[in-house]
Amino acid sequence: MKNKSVGIREVAQHAGVSTASISRALNSPESVSPALRLKVDAAIAALGYIPDAAARALSSRRTRTIGAIIPTVDNAMFARGIEALQRYLSLQGYLLLLATSGYDPEVEFRQAQNMVSRGVDGLILRGDMHTEGLRRLLATQRMPFVNVGVYHPDKPYASIGADNEDAAWRATRYLIGLGHTRIAMVAAMSAHNDRASARVAGVRRALKEQGLPLPDDWYYEVHYRLDDARQAARALMARPERPTAVVCGNDVLAYGVLLEVERHGLQVPGDISVMGFDDLEWSRHLRPSLTTMHLPTDEVWTRAGEHLVKQLSGQPCVLHHEVDATLVVRESTAPPRASA
Repeated sequence: MKNKSVGIREVAQHAGVSTASISRALNSPESVSPALRLKVDAAIAALGYIPDAAARALSSRRTRTIGAIIPTVDNAMFARGIEALQRYLSLQGYLLLLATSGYDPEVEFRQAQNMVSRGVDGLILRGDMHTEGLRRLLATQRMPFVNVGVYHPDKPYASIGADNEDAAWRATRYLIGLGHTRIAMVAAMSAHNDRASARVAGVRRALKEQGLPLPDDWYYEVHYRLDDARQAARALMARPERPTAVVCGNDVLAYGVLLEVERHGLQVPGDISVMGFDDLEWSRHLRPSLTTMHLPTDEVWTRAGEHLVKQLSGQPCVLHHEVDATLVVRESTAPPRASA
């Protein structure tokens, strides 16, 4: 026969405290002393007690669950960010519920509806290109949420991320400072992606300030795939006049450009400089290693979790936080050859 399950009274007796203290330690761990939390954790571990999530939700009106909706899991930056978020939330006693939208705002809206119906306490959303339906849902349900990957201090809701336009402007200014005047761009798809469109705007602004063009046949938007980036680079290599530098919307696209340039028998950075964006783990191991804009992904997602946990516990929290995007100069960029 199945043994009787361990209840909160047994945990309280084992820990030598009241059931009310056990309840507070489980439902609001920030409201009890560290010593009590350790005592309760030890009792739970010794007895194998598993809290009844449904009962806790009814008593506290909170499920201690945070929902996060990202465009795709096929992206090293998202995977790294979600890992950092999961690690932080777990330490705070929260569960992470994850869904993907495929860069489709309508799918994001439906996923948000599903999560809200399952009682999540807060939502983390990527970017700020949401449907009106989702915005109404967040408002009517009074759902705490934070947009990650963007920094919009002019908005009345939370955002945590870098100024993507400024970062892309600085990346392009660096190439111009090396002496490049023929600069192309291989960008991520900007439809429903405000981070990608902001980076494009930053590149265009930097070029315009110096009176430099970005011809249509030197600008490509592609999906987040090596093959698509290589195809764009192949088209650039086929032009009668090639660019001497290529700014890429993210590091994966830069990898594709690097591969295709070398396949054509050209050298990076001797013939063409390549600039990435994100600073993925592989970028420093490539040969040549990739010059890129570093984004502190772990910090962005951890701060998003901190924001919601503080807001849910009634603690003061900053509405907007800007993280620094920093230029990391490696081997893939250099001044253009005089012959170019």
